[in-house]
Amino acid sequence: MCQLKIESVAKSFDSPHAILESIEFSVAQGEFLVILGPSGCGKTTLLRIIAGLENPDSGRVYIAGKDVTELEPKYRDIAMVFQNYALYPHMTVFDNLAFALKVRKTPKEQLKQTVTSTAELLGLAAFLDRKPKQLSGGQRQRVALGRAIVRDPSLFLFDEPLSNLDAELRSQMRFELLSLHRQIEATSVYVTHDQTEAMSLADNIIILNNGKQTGPTKPRELYDNPPDTFIAGFLGNPGMNLLEAAVDDTGKMLKIGDLPLFESGVNLAPGAKVMYGFRPENCRLDTDGQIPVKVVGAEDTGKEFIIELRGPGQTRLYCLSKTKYPHGENLRLNVNKACFFNSDTGKALS
Repeated sequence: MCQLKIESVAKSFDSPHAILESIEFSVAQGEFLVILGPSGCGKTTLLRIIAGLENPDSGRVYIAGKDVTELEPKYRDIAMVFQNYALYPHMTVFDNLAFALKVRKTPKEQLKQTVTSTAELLGLAAFLDRKPKQLSGGQRQRVALGRAIVRDPSLFLFDEPLSNLDAELRSQMRFELLSLHRQIEATSVYVTHDQTEAMSLADNIIILNNGKQTGPTKPRELYDNPPDTFIAGFLGNPGMNLLEAAVDDTGKMLKIGDLPLFESGVNLAPGAKVMYGFRPENCRLDTDGQIPVKVVGAEDTGKEFIIELRGPGQTRLYCLSKTKYPHGENLRLNVNKACFFNSDTGKALS
């Protein structure tokens, strides 16, 4: 069953440049969809339109088969989890969790049972008498999640809920959120600019850029076979290496400047220009190989080094390596998996 359907939604805020352009997608029952993109791409605006906090200029929003485009948020059967927790500071954890149920005039026994079971699910049973200021950041975020869960909504909406946490807590909460999603089989739409969150949480990803969408697509498919150079560079840390290349006069060999690489494998006319892309983990440094490079830096991540290089035309490149190479050393780069993109449009070539 389709739990959420977005149909040709557009929004401009009276600007000559549209914030959102004809956005269309659907989310199945129990699916975890992540909307990913850089700051200002329109992802939070789209979430607010789904929630009813913004009206689209055009298009429709359907939740559980019902057109809710004109409905107020309280009639949409949704629950939102925000970046800033949005807890009542003067209330205990129990009262924060119970607030929505009290507004609904839920019978006391049922209210207590729902709050208690939700607190146990989130590991908050020992903190029900505490107030938010007595909790850690991770515990506060669990309370915010619990306030959404007790409502048993048709749709969960997450607006960058982990961005206030430190790196360790963020990693822990990702695993907890994914485990929770599997337990309650909730239909969720999650907005973030953090690609690690997107790759680790999503069943499907939509990428927004300049108001336009790519996807929904499986995370691994987006990463391995990016449809354009923006996504190639945006996904990954570091992103995909991109080099300007061309097909030689025979139409068979790919070359970078005067440096021949290999038979191109792409169906292009002689002299055609392409972008040659490869991920830092899909190349290795050696004394002989395809592409001459110079080492200009190395970042130690603990398990490996991110080697910064200068390639042909002083292009910045990156390679992952177990070895730290000296600054200024001249080496060659071997690539074992590559992608090709149209130089003019940035679109992927098959």
